[in-house]
Amino acid sequence: MTRRVSQALNHPLPKGNKIAPQLERPYLQMNTAALATALDDYIRERLFNEPFEPFEDEGWRLLLLQPVIDHIVRIFGLALVRAEEHTTTGTTEVRHRHLSEVRKLMVRESASLEVSKCIYTRLPYPTRSGGLERAFIEWAQSDASVEAFCKISENRHDFVRLRYIKSDGLPALYIPDFLVRTADGIYLVETKAQEQVGHPNVQRKLRAATTWCERINALDAEQRSKRAWHYALVGESLFHDWRQKGARLGELLAFSRARAAPTAQSQGDLAL
Repeated sequence: MTRRVSQALNHPLPKGNKIAPQLERPYLQMNTAALATALDDYIRERLFNEPFEPFEDEGWRLLLLQPVIDHIVRIFGLALVRAEEHTTTGTTEVRHRHLSEVRKLMVRESASLEVSKCIYTRLPYPTRSGGLERAFIEWAQSDASVEAFCKISENRHDFVRLRYIKSDGLPALYIPDFLVRTADGIYLVETKAQEQVGHPNVQRKLRAATTWCERINALDAEQRSKRAWHYALVGESLFHDWRQKGARLGELLAFSRARAAPTAQSQGDLAL
C-alpha cells in the first residue's frame, strides 16, 4: 500500500491551478504526507484486525481487490468528514488580513471592467463563460446598496481560502467569487449557473463558508467591521430575475444568504 499511495500522490499534476476531474485519480490539495502516513498505519495495524505486512508473501495483492479499496476509501472519507465537525475550544487568535495586501491585480483590459467601489481600478471576469460574473460586477458598481466590493483572485488573495470536504471524501480548498460590503453586512458571494446550485460539492462549499462566517460573527463587533458576515449563493436565473425587476443587489444577497443549521446535530447530519 505504501508504494501505491506514493505513486498516487506523486503522479504529475495537471498544468494550471485547477484540479482536472477527468484524470484517473483525484488529488489531495493539502496534508498529503499526513494522509499517506495514516493510510499506511491503518493498513498495517487495523485493516485486518491484526498486524499486516504488505510486502511479505506478496500480501500487497490483497490491496488490489476492489472491495478492499472501497472499504478503505469509505472509512477514510467518513473520518475526514467527521474531523471537520470537531469543535475547537480555547482562546481565539484573530489575525486581520486586508485586500490591500495585494497592491494590484494584473488584468487584461478586454476581460475586465473599470470600477470605483474597489481598491483596484479594474476587476477581471472569466473570458469563457464569465457572463454572470461580468453582470455581477456591473450591477454591484451601479447599485447604491453596495458600498464596496471586490472580485476575489484565486491566485493572489490566498487568505480567502476555505477548507471543505468534497463529496468523494477528500479535503479541498475553496475561494468564493466576490466579497461585498453593504450597509448591514459583509457577504462572501458565489455565483453559479442555476443547474449547478444543487450540486453536492457546491452545497458542501456552502456549509463550509457558512460555518466560517458564523465563526467571524462570534467575534466582537469591532473585529468584524461592526457588521454581520454572511455567505450568499446566487443562482443565475434568480440573479437576472431580480435585476430585471429593478431590485437592489443588497436585497438579493440578503435573500440568498445561507443560514447556519440550528443545532450541532443537524449540522453534523448535513455534513454527511
